[in-house]
Amino acid sequence: MLHPSENDYAPYYSVYIKNVTGDVLVQLENQLNETNKLLNSISEEKALYAYAEGKWSIKEVAGHLIDAERIFSYRALAISRGEKQSLPGWDEKIYTGKGDFNKRKLSDITEELRLLREANLLQFINFSEEMLKQRGVANNSEVTVFALLFIIAGHEAHHLKILRERYLKVQVQE
Repeated sequence: MLHPSENDYAPYYSVYIKNVTGDVLVQLENQLNETNKLLNSISEEKALYAYAEGKWSIKEVAGHLIDAERIFSYRALAISRGEKQSLPGWDEKIYTGKGDFNKRKLSDITEELRLLREANLLQFINFSEEMLKQRGVANNSEVTVFALLFIIAGHEAHHLKILRERYLKVQVQE
């Protein structure tokens, strides 16, 4: 499967899109198991760990993944349906701070993320070619539905890498 072209998304999303290799739907499905397994391996005590002052805890990173996936998948839905209004941006720091993720059980956060991805996969696999090509505006930048799928997968890959390298120091076997 091809990657979206550079005019399908704002330049700042390239950091995420480059994290997608192969078929984006396969990567999204593989992440479902990978992320679930990783988060389920972390104790409640460890889940409150932040690797530096001012950084999110593991629970907050997982909560951020939920917020981001909800927002990006809503954008994909709205644009696939022909929405012409500009969709709002969001401040991930404010959203995560107001999410109270550290007060929740990691297992509940993990389950919410899993269910969200399962629901989104059902939606995404049923997007037609025409829907994937739809172009809209989100956060004052043009984006296609196809690019949004890559942003979702690449964003999660980005944060999984950070979790492994900075929080858990787990090396990924290639």
